[in-house]
This record gives sequence, C-alpha cells and structure tokens, in this order.
Amino acid sequence: MDEPSKYLIHATVVADGVVERSDVVGAIFGQTEGLLGDELDLRELRRSGKVGRIDVGVDSHGGESRGELTIASGLDKVETATLAASLETIDRVGPCRATLEVAEIEDVRAAKRREVVDRATELLQTGFDDTVMSSSEILAEVREHVRVADVTEYEGLPAGPRVTDGDAIIVVEGRADVLTMLKYGVKNAIAVEGTNVPDAVAELTEHRTVTAFLDGDRGGDLILEELAQVGDVDYVATAPAGRSVEDLDHHELFAALRNKVPFETVDDEERPREAVPATDGSATPAPPASTDAEPDDPAGASAGPEADAASTRAGPTRRNRRDADGSGGRSAAAEPIDADGQPIEPVDASASAGESMDAESPATERVDDDSRAADDDSRAADPETLYDHVSAVIRAGTDRARFLDDDREPVAEAAASEAAETLASLETAPSAIVLDDILSQRLLDRAAERDVSTIVAASLGQFVKRPTDVRVYAADEVADSAPDDD
Repeated sequence: MDEPSKYLIHATVVADGVVERSDVVGAIFGQTEGLLGDELDLRELRRSGKVGRIDVGVDSHGGESRGELTIASGLDKVETATLAASLETIDRVGPCRATLEVAEIEDVRAAKRREVVDRATELLQTGFDDTVMSSSEILAEVREHVRVADVTEYEGLPAGPRVTDGDAIIVVEGRADVLTMLKYGVKNAIAVEGTNVPDAVAELTEHRTVTAFLDGDRGGDLILEELAQVGDVDYVATAPAGRSVEDLDHHELFAALRNKVPFETVDDEERPREAVPATDGSATPAPPASTDAEPDDPAGASAGPEADAASTRAGPTRRNRRDADGSGGRSAAAEPIDADGQPIEPVDASASAGESMDAESPATERVDDDSRAADDDSRAADPETLYDHVSAVIRAGTDRARFLDDDREPVAEAAASEAAETLASLETAPSAIVLDDILSQRLLDRAAERDVSTIVAASLGQFVKRPTDVRVYAADEVADSAPDDD
C-alpha cells in the first residue's frame, strides 16, 4: 500500500446473491456519500490521500457471496472510528441485500512497534560480540601489534630493528622465529628463510658477532652447515631436540641462548643441537658428551698430543695463573682440563725417563685419584682465581652475581637481577663481577661509574655504548682463555 497510514479498518461483507469486487467498492462510495459531510466524504478523503486504497476480496458459493475488505486511514482515532462506523450503514451491494460489519481497527504503528521489539530482541541476542577483553588481554594485544610492527627487512629478509646497527646478530630460520624473538624483547634476529643462506646474511656475518639459533631438527643442521661454509659463525644455540625456536616460551628461549657454545667446540660429526647443554629448557648445563672417557686413566693423561686433542673436545683449556703468586710451579701455557673443568694432572717426568707405569700398584693409583679429587673439591669450595669464580657461579647455574676485590676475594653476592642495585650500594667498589645472566647496558654503565675493571657474564647483551675501561667477557671466552688476574 503506497499511501502512508496510521490505521487499518478490517471489515467483512455478506451478500445474499452473487456479487463482484466492483459492486462492493461502488456500494461503499455510493451509500456513504454525503453521510458524514464534506470533511469526511470518502471520495474527498481518497483524493487528498488521507484514506488509502480500498482492498476487497469476494468469494461466491451456493448463491451467497462473502468477502473481506481493508481500508487504510491516515486520519486520527476519532475520525477513523467514525468512518468505520459509517461503513456499517451499507445494506445493499449491487442488486442484492447485504450486511457489512467492522471486525477491528488495527493500529499500524503498534504493529511496527511489535516488529521493532522482535527485531531488537533478535539483534541483542546475535548482533553483539560477547567477547569482553580484560585489561591484561588488551595490553597483550597492543604489545603484540607493536612487536609485529617492529619487524623490518634487511635486504628483503625478515629482521629485528637492531640488526642494522647492532654489533651482534642472531641468525634464525624463518619469519616466525624473528617474531618469537621480538615477542620476548630480542631485536637483533635475522631469518635466512630456508636452508639456502642468502649472500646478504653471509656478508653480514663477516662484520658482526654471530650466534646461530636454529631449530632442533635436521633442517637446523643443514642451515648451520651451509652458514659455516659461506659465513662466519661465532656461537651456536639450538632449540630442544624436535622443537622449533618459534615454539619456545620465554624461559626456554633464554635458557638456550644462555647455554650457547662456541662454534669451534661443535664436533662436525655430531648434531649441533647436542652441543647445547640444556635440551629440556632448564638453565642448568648438562655434562659434556665426553664424560664417557676415563679421566682417571694415567695413560690417557700422558698420551701426548692425542690426549690433548681429546681433552680439547671434552672441554676448553685454561691458563695456569699460579706462578705469579708462587702457589705452583707449572708453566703459563694452556693446560688440559677434564669434564668437570679441573686440570688433568700431568704424569711425573721420571715416569717417561724409565720408571714403568705398570710398576705402580692399584692402591697407589687410588691414592693419587683421591688426592686429586680432594684438591678439586677444595678449589671449588674456596675459589682462588677468576676462572674458579666463573665455574662456581656461572657454570653451576646459580643465577647469582658475585663481586670480587683486587685479590679475587668475594666482597658481596646478590641475585643476578639485582646486580646493578647491589653494585651501586657497595661502599667499596669491586674490581671484578661474575654474573650468571645476560650482561645489560645498565649494569655495564654502572660498572664504568664504579671503576670496575672486569666483568664476566653468562652471555653478553646488546650495547649502545661500550666503555673502554671495563673489560667484558662471556663465560665461554673465559673457558677458552681466561683473562689474566691482575
């Protein structure tokens, strides 16, 4: 119905004979004409649009006609009711007697209101997202978007924002690994995007300190093999066996990075991920693979160059620094150490001069072994050198920071996370710091302010500025060649 309307008049008509729709419409206009005056004349109301179309439906059966009609009205309630009452005055339709009765007057606006209520109820149930984010979820989502936005490109490869200007980089396998590193705040990772190492990455490794942080699968092995051929790798860290870098949580990721090993110590015949001490996500280093050897075998200790090469694979060497203080008579050259990080005692020269090793009784061998073990225990319990302190703090996985004076005696010790605050609170500035954690720029700056000369940390962080007065070493560097104790 085209005309606007407020009300619908519903009526029924019954005629004694057969009539048609036109007969009903004609009776309505003809028999109501002049009945209500000019203002409510149906023809005038229809012409002015105050009354809409008159719809009539008629069916005839058995010599009788029945039908229904609706009239749309734009009048007010009183005028509409009056017009409806006038329809009931009709008593003939065509040639037949008829009666017309108004069934109801429907408020069109009420019907629309019911439709609005029904639709609003439906929208309320289905139209809204029921997910209400908590404050922590909102912050986490914002941080995630920021980290994703931090992903840049270096020569077309996914990389963190610090790759271009940092002095160290971490080479990972794919974009997802870079995102995981950014998620935990590591911004110097770059992805090789497959086993074919791009020339851009190979060239970049020539000028930076490079850590290869790869998945614990065959793909990671292949990437490391090619990266070693075309570039320069300094350290190797891998995810636990069978897992990817992108799957690691915060603790597992930093544990793997903390336990990285120098590339030179990775045997070509073994899988690189086996060189990483921690494969279960823990921060405690696992025993080296060479512990199956018999360190107590006197023949192995005096086997010459072959024994030195085997001990080098079992663990790094260190310099003997006791000649300076008169505590020992060995040379300053690097001496082999066993799987526990302790020096292997050389065989007395008199044995090679003609004394037979076979002449020693088993009891004598046990005495030597017991005295050596007792000496090792006393060194661990009472560290004398910086190397000993590194073994006691970092390799033992204490998560502590130890502050040493000029004589390498401990002056204070604190949790690794509180190292900077503890250093600031010390009345007498220490000479050296041994830290079982990643060395941060904040602690390095505080050490420079307090005139600390040496810092040995589990690993080195990213430094915007590096003071020249502070000598900084990673624990692996101390293992290969411990800094001289001044």
